[in-house]
Amino acid sequence: MSAAGGGRKAALRGSRERGPVLALTQGDPAGIGPELLLKLLAGPALEVEWRPLLFAERAALEKAAEAVEGAHGVLERCRFVTPEAVTRESVGPSEEVTVVDPVGVTRSIVPGSSGPADAEAALAALDSAVTTVRSGAANALVTLPVSKASIARHRLPSFRGHTDYLAAVCGLERYGRDFLMAFLAPRLRVALLTTHQPLRQALDAVSESAIVEALLCLHRHVGGRIGVAGLNPHAGEQGLLGSEDLEIVAPAVERARREGVDAVGPEPPDTVFARARRGVFDWVLALYHDQGLVAVKTLAFGEAVNWTLGLPFVRTSVDHGTAFDIAGRGEADVGPLRRVVETTVDLLAARP
Repeated sequence: MSAAGGGRKAALRGSRERGPVLALTQGDPAGIGPELLLKLLAGPALEVEWRPLLFAERAALEKAAEAVEGAHGVLERCRFVTPEAVTRESVGPSEEVTVVDPVGVTRSIVPGSSGPADAEAALAALDSAVTTVRSGAANALVTLPVSKASIARHRLPSFRGHTDYLAAVCGLERYGRDFLMAFLAPRLRVALLTTHQPLRQALDAVSESAIVEALLCLHRHVGGRIGVAGLNPHAGEQGLLGSEDLEIVAPAVERARREGVDAVGPEPPDTVFARARRGVFDWVLALYHDQGLVAVKTLAFGEAVNWTLGLPFVRTSVDHGTAFDIAGRGEADVGPLRRVVETTVDLLAARP
């Protein structure tokens, strides 16, 4: 399934300057992010034309290169520049590698162990990349995994993940919920009403107004027929297994339908994803993180693309985490990141 509904040939024809510039962040430097960046650039060419702009520490890339075959050749192609020096015209093709080091210091990195400096560097890379994308010097943002726990512990206590952080940076939270965490997988597209919250908090956040806002967001940004997952088993079984689906979810769906949204529900959550894979729904709105992500990652782990709907720019990511347990070993699979880059170019091609 093409995430954008367009073709890669259109992306190539539409690229004015040798392909779009994608700003890729290192993620947590103690995780597998730097390794994946090197593997992406050391491996076979992708099926799309694009230009890489890395936001990664020289120290992190050099440490990761110790375990990645062909990485030293990538490092030789790297051109380190300051953020102020980056323009869309200055970023070369994929055979060249333009890198912004967000920290610019020599330091030791211990794969698998994220400390204060790693949390600081992960956030610095993200902030610098966002500034660059918003300035127009890059076409899209591709993020590698950060450690939410490390950033919250060492740098920003309120941090719960890229989605909410980027929405806040872009000011979206001031105007209602016009952003969503969404996942594009083969034959399945899922958006999440709530993101990284304890389950009790997530359940408390399931309100009629929140569901309506999420459905309107989906309608504005992607359209299509939306199946809304019920909160309780069997969508409450007409109130026998809980009243929330009758009292909260169903009225929200009806309100959204009156505003032109093609939504149905609440649908039994144990079957709605299978029905979406059969083509009954274009999207599923899941009401909490694991309700949607268990389905996505069971069916398509490593093949799904995390896409933040509603931002003023395209932002995508892989569907996995920092993998501290294998960091520094050269074992990380670059396949998911390759799919993310290709999907991102498709999404850019489909934008008006």
